[in-house]
Amino acid sequence: MTTHLPVGFLPLIDAAPLIVAREMGFDRAEGVTLDLRRAHSWSALRDMVSFGQVMAAQMLAPMPVATALGLSGAGGPLAAVAVLSTNGEVIGVSRRIEERLRANGHGFDFHDARAAGLALIAAANGPLRIGVPFPFSMHAELLYHWLTALGLPAPAGVDIRTVPPPLMAAALAAEELDAFCVGEPWGSMAVENGSGALLLPGAAIWPGAPEKVLGVRADLADTAPEPLCGLIRALWRAGEWLADPSHRTSACAMLSGRDYLEVPDEVIDRALSGHLTITPRGDSRSVPGFVDFTRYTPQPQHAAWIGTQLAARMGLDRTSARAAAVATFRTDLHSQIVHAIPGYQMRPSGFARSFDGQDFSADLPE
Repeated sequence: MTTHLPVGFLPLIDAAPLIVAREMGFDRAEGVTLDLRRAHSWSALRDMVSFGQVMAAQMLAPMPVATALGLSGAGGPLAAVAVLSTNGEVIGVSRRIEERLRANGHGFDFHDARAAGLALIAAANGPLRIGVPFPFSMHAELLYHWLTALGLPAPAGVDIRTVPPPLMAAALAAEELDAFCVGEPWGSMAVENGSGALLLPGAAIWPGAPEKVLGVRADLADTAPEPLCGLIRALWRAGEWLADPSHRTSACAMLSGRDYLEVPDEVIDRALSGHLTITPRGDSRSVPGFVDFTRYTPQPQHAAWIGTQLAARMGLDRTSARAAAVATFRTDLHSQIVHAIPGYQMRPSGFARSFDGQDFSADLPE
């Protein structure tokens, strides 16, 4: 007997652990049967969890923090009980901005965040209009950190707009945006349809940044029923399976299906391999570790940083915000569950420094 477990997701590369756990049977091996339910927005996923329509969902890492700070939604408190992925996002620009960048001599090396950011600022004619999938997302946090460090303060110099990931390419084509930061495959799809070019991977700003988490209601995390523990174990198995390069072709076939991402295998392979086509004319760049599904444990330092950033922008008390943020990342629960898995090995939590040298491990509350 297995327990039926409804879980929400959005059609993105970093839903891979959930999809692989279902398709490879890792869920059934842990006593649960995943019922994956596709949503069309992050707010819908948040509400599905808050109001009990699903037990858990793929979430943007800042979403539980924003909810704890009273910034997002009317539902109850949320908790991040596992990290589904680190990085995996790209920054893209419109063809008009691409032309300006090239005219100014930018070489699109896809590595140097400082050079790319300064070139983007120089190419802008007025405030940069940049699309992100949700106001409380690592996409937004990376952009604010990156551009502010380079001297472009928000909101004076940047206009962050919310656009659903599948619509980023259309917003570029309609000249509603100058740039975007979005999870794959939607950056690559903008390249595929000729509406944009990729400027930088998110990993160039902060390698190892937590991108998606498994979000649940906080009261569920407190009681930790066995089905939730089984789901976390199944996701660990899926992450280990995805880490094997020999499984990439199979993973692409799974993710591309009509129940999941509905994009070509070849586009999905770009993200999983880290070999990205960055322009419609076919320029390509390699990004080792472009997306990682094996940094499983929520890190309190990362939550503290997110809480501090949100507090600074929203006028909240930073010390209280850090404490509330750290409480949403359930390092204790996740560690307790995965350490009991036979064969489990601790992995490093990821890089702690951003492109400008900021140490993300040093901002814990007292």
